[in-house]
Amino acid sequence: MERFAGAGIVIALHAAALYGLLSHRILVVPDEVATLFVETITLQPPPPPKEAPRPQPEKPRPIEKPQPRQIVAAAPVLAPTDYVAPPPPPAPVVETPPRPAGPVALSDELSVSCPERRPPAYPPLSRRMGEEGKVVLRVELDEQGNISSARTAAASGFPRLDEAALAAVKTWRCTPARRDGQPVRAVALQPFKFVLQ
Repeated sequence: MERFAGAGIVIALHAAALYGLLSHRILVVPDEVATLFVETITLQPPPPPKEAPRPQPEKPRPIEKPQPRQIVAAAPVLAPTDYVAPPPPPAPVVETPPRPAGPVALSDELSVSCPERRPPAYPPLSRRMGEEGKVVLRVELDEQGNISSARTAAASGFPRLDEAALAAVKTWRCTPARRDGQPVRAVALQPFKFVLQ
């Protein structure tokens, strides 16, 4: 109970102090009162800038067209009794026999045109020695699609690998290349990679 009485006294004192401060307002009175007059000035917009006179484009000079000249061949006037020879007969057309064309160069590997192809066998000694490499062979096909010749274009560095690639290619059967619907000889480069796995 005493706590509530003490709190009530503190609240009453604060309320009285607040009332006293609010009832005695202190106004600060200036020593002199000055009157200010304000005039509003309306600004006129600036005149628009004058456009600079545009230069007159020069008139193009007319292009003088050259006068067409007529070229007249001087020919003697023929009398109706003059004889005019007929034109000579055309030269006979001589057909040249078709010359044999060289082999067709196949732009891609032979794997496209050779359905029967067996991969080369990795030589056992090359496996034991750890020999790996890439061989590129130049292969020629005859008109029937058989391998007519094969030789090493880029060696692998190991003769056993090169010989294994040559032996495998010689057993391939290919579709003959064609030119104008006729089977012809063909040449292609065939790479082989020997990689140990």
